[in-house]
Amino acid sequence: MSRLIIAEVLKPQGIRGELKVKTFTDTPENVKAFKTVYIDNVPYKILSFRVGNDGAAYLGLRGIPDRNAAELFRGKTIEGEREDGPALDEGQYYIVDILGLSCETEEGEVLGTVTDINNLSSDIYTIEKAGKKILFPAVKGVVVKVDLSAKKLIVNKAVFDEIAVY
Repeated sequence: MSRLIIAEVLKPQGIRGELKVKTFTDTPENVKAFKTVYIDNVPYKILSFRVGNDGAAYLGLRGIPDRNAAELFRGKTIEGEREDGPALDEGQYYIVDILGLSCETEEGEVLGTVTDINNLSSDIYTIEKAGKKILFPAVKGVVVKVDLSAKKLIVNKAVFDEIAVY
């Protein structure tokens, strides 16, 4: 089984061991799909889940009884089993599957390797080639195809050249 990073602990919340977390899922509610979450490879069952007015998610986990215990998790990542994750729609991919792909044009020109994806209003991909970084938003028209079996991310060169930041 492989795991996905689904959230990061921001801080403890309240006195009962609840954790305020930043989720890396499409919607915070997707975290509820995971039966068990892992922090430092230790499994935890989700006892409670809510989304606050601030858009952050709040998790209560079995084995974290109070604020003092919760404080030890500040800054740690939360992982979940890939199999527990929500089903992906056509054209959706987990970030972990995109990282490491060769970014190429439709003509086969290698632009670099995908090394990072930041989720802003649209996903911002970072590719590297020969030590140089290129950033581009994954907006409509730039990504033509994701071929996981060939480990390639195919982009439209004309659109890429207009939006890429070197």
